[in-house]
Amino acid sequence: MRRLRRKVQDVEGLAPLFKALGDETRLKIIYALVCDELCVCDVASITGTTVAAASHHLRYLRSAGLVKYRRQGKMVFYSLDNPCLSLMLETALTHRNLKL
Repeated sequence: MRRLRRKVQDVEGLAPLFKALGDETRLKIIYALVCDELCVCDVASITGTTVAAASHHLRYLRSAGLVKYRRQGKMVFYSLDNPCLSLMLETALTHRNLKL
């Protein structure tokens, strides 16, 4: 029991990651960023949200350490800051497809 108790403590601190991925729009954003670097207006268009909402979600994802940005003139482009996200989404999609 002690070994298992120590082992389950390994997942401490993962809740914020899953909370960030627990929103449908943020998942769509992450999935889009797996494919390409995008500006806020493109993210809004792809996800069907307003630019303000897309910006809010991107800020949340950035503060969670999942996305990063770079400036090019007045434009801001977002990309994944964690390559593991691609694998996580691929695994989740495989899991969902097995359930269907």
